[in-house]
Amino acid sequence: MSTSPLKAGERAFNILLLLLSISILVVAYRISGFESVRSPGAFPMFLGCLLVLSMVVIIIGQRHHPRPKTTGHLGETRQFFRTHLPPRFMVFTLMTIGYLLLLTPLGFVPATLLFMFCAIVYLFRGRWVLSALVTVGATAIIYALFTLLFQVYLP
Repeated sequence: MSTSPLKAGERAFNILLLLLSISILVVAYRISGFESVRSPGAFPMFLGCLLVLSMVVIIIGQRHHPRPKTTGHLGETRQFFRTHLPPRFMVFTLMTIGYLLLLTPLGFVPATLLFMFCAIVYLFRGRWVLSALVTVGATAIIYALFTLLFQVYLP
C-alpha cells in the first residue's frame, strides 16, 4: 500500500486545526461546564470533542505519509504560498483589511465606494468606467436594501 506525499503545509495546517479544535472545546466548557447532558454547554462540548478526535485521527493517519517533494522547510513554505496564497489573493485580502479599517473613520458609503471601485478595477484589470458604474449601482442597492427594507442605520 503506497501513501501519497502530503501537500505543502498540510501537516502544519492540521496541527493548527487541532489547536483550534481544542480552543473550541475549552470555550464550550466555559459556557456552563459539564453539569449534565442537558446543560447549555453539552452540545458545543460534544462538537468540540468530535473536532479534537477527528483531527487526532487525521494527524495519526498521516504519520506514515512522506513529506512534500520540496527542499527543506523553506522550500515547503515557498510552495505553500505559491499554491495557496497567490499574489492576487493577497492583494485582495489587503484591500479587504483596508476596507475594514476605513469603515469607522469614513463611514459605510464612502468606504464601500472606495473599496468596491479599487477592487473591481483590480479584478477587471483597469476597466474604469465599468468599475465606476458597477460600484455606484451596487452601493446604491445595498444602501437602499439596508435603510429602506431592513431599516438599519448604516454608519
